[in-house]
Formats: sequence, C-alpha cells, structure tokens
Amino acid sequence: MKRRRFFFANAFTMILGAGIALLLSGCIYNISLLPKSGPLEEKVVEGSGEDKVLLLDISGVISEEKPDGLIEQPNMVARIKEELKKAEADKAVKAVVLRINSPGGTVTASDIIYHEILRFKQRTGRKVIASIVDVGASGGYYIAMAGDRVLAHPTAITGSIGVIMLHVNLQGLMEKVGVGAESIKSGAHKDMGIPTKSLSPEDRELFQTMINNMYARFLEVVGQGRKGLASDRIKTLADGRIYTATQAKEAGLIDDIGYLDQAIDLAKSEAGIQEAKVILYSRSGEYTNNIYSQAIQKEANPLATWGIDPKRLLQGGSAKFLYLWMP
Repeated sequence: MKRRRFFFANAFTMILGAGIALLLSGCIYNISLLPKSGPLEEKVVEGSGEDKVLLLDISGVISEEKPDGLIEQPNMVARIKEELKKAEADKAVKAVVLRINSPGGTVTASDIIYHEILRFKQRTGRKVIASIVDVGASGGYYIAMAGDRVLAHPTAITGSIGVIMLHVNLQGLMEKVGVGAESIKSGAHKDMGIPTKSLSPEDRELFQTMINNMYARFLEVVGQGRKGLASDRIKTLADGRIYTATQAKEAGLIDDIGYLDQAIDLAKSEAGIQEAKVILYSRSGEYTNNIYSQAIQKEANPLATWGIDPKRLLQGGSAKFLYLWMP
C-alpha cells in the first residue's frame, strides 16, 4: 500500500512539474480553459425549395466588445462579417432580412456593420430588407439604412438619429473618500474625457466638434438610405427623438409597417422568387426552430447599455462616442 501511494505521489509530482515547465516555456500559453464556439451551421426555420432567404440578427447593443459567457463567442461585428461571407459563398441565398432589435451602440461598430452590408450587396447584387422588430434606434436605424427596403413592426420604436457621448465624472466621489488623481501629460488636452475630472470648456468644445462630425456622417447615411427625403427634412427629423412605426412611416423614415414574415415575403418578391427556405446561421447548442429564434439576447452587464463598464471606470476608462438611444 505504501509503495502504491509512493508511486502515485511521484507520478503526480512529475506531471505537475512537467506542466509547470511547459507553462513557463510558453508552450501552452494560448490554451484556454473555456469551451470554444463551433463553426456556423445552417438551420432551416421555415419554408422549402432550393432558394434561401437568410435572417441576419442584429440584436442588443452594437459593439465590438467580446460577449461575456462561459463559451467563447465572436463579437457582433465579427459574427455578422462571418455570416455575410458564408451567405455570399452560397449561391442559393437570394436575399437577406436584417432582423433588427437594437437601441444602437458604438459609432464605429455601427458604421462597420453598415459598410459590410453595403459591400455584400455590391458584390452579390442580392436584395437586403431591414425589419425593425422591437427597437431599431440610433445605430440600429443607421444599419437599417443599408437595406433596400425598411419595414417596422406596428409596435416598433425607431429613430433617435444622433450622437451622444457619456462622460462620467467621479471627481466628487473620489474627494469624499479621500482619493485624488493627477495626470502627468504631454499636452493640455491629453487627459480630456477621463472620469477623474470635470470637462473644461475647451475640452467640451473639442468633443462637440467631433460629435458634430459624426452626426454629419449619420445624416449622410440617412440621406443615402432615404433618397426621397430632402436634407433639410432629414435634419429636422434627426434631433434625437424616437418615433413609433406609424410616425416613422408618415415622416418617410421607413417604407412600410409589417411583421417579420411580411419582411420575408418582401425579400422573396424583391429577389424574384416565390418559394424559399428561411435559414439562420447558428452554432452548435443554439436552439433555433422558427423565424423568431435567437431574436432576444441577454446583456451580461446591465450598465453596458449606457456604455459603462464598472471595471474600466475604475481603471480610468475613456469616454465613448455612441449612436445609442439611452432612455
């Protein structure tokens, strides 16, 4: 018995030592203990025939941040790029329906997704229909402008055309707990926007100029997507307010009011087909059995809706520019 214990103790010591040696040498540096997500798989959720209509999900806050969770997942921008690439390679995919349920997100992530959808259309000549299911505000509406037609559910909210930057000022709180922060900087504005001090008038003016430029980009995108609207009219509508589906249609911000299945029928009509399989791209373990599957995504950090990450604030996180509706 003692010999057996001695044998197992020595074996364990040798294995542990070898593992530490490999770790120190960098041989297993990239090994992750978290399960990895698998490749995209095509799932038919309704319909039949050889032709296909892809449902592309744009749900939750639009960001390049990596999703939280036990399973490693690509960020939203990377996922959408991956799905568009897969659809482009499949000649049977005749049209795409953007299933939008988003209050918006970061300026850059919204613009990249918009750009990738436009490139997909240019390379393939296929039709893209935007369907605003619940909320398609700010960055969500920005992306909808890449569609050939835009529909909204009767109860949907859209609009919120504009830019916002959230600056969290922790200076007062830090003073109460007796904590101070100083910046050693190379220029007067190097620390502009940090949460440990209030904005100076000069910093505020610089940020406002940047926001005005991003707002002009938003107006340009809406002008390209809603060609029937004059630029002066777009600017009047783009004061940040939200619109119901009825108001949006009356204002010319969307083409029609309709449910997701009507958007799918419109996609078929625009593609010149009558029958088609409606497909989703999902990964192993994700449950998909109808056109509304995967439409709802959980937000791991409730403050992330406002672009706030508590850990980053404590580490001196910077301000963010957002195409985001923040009720």
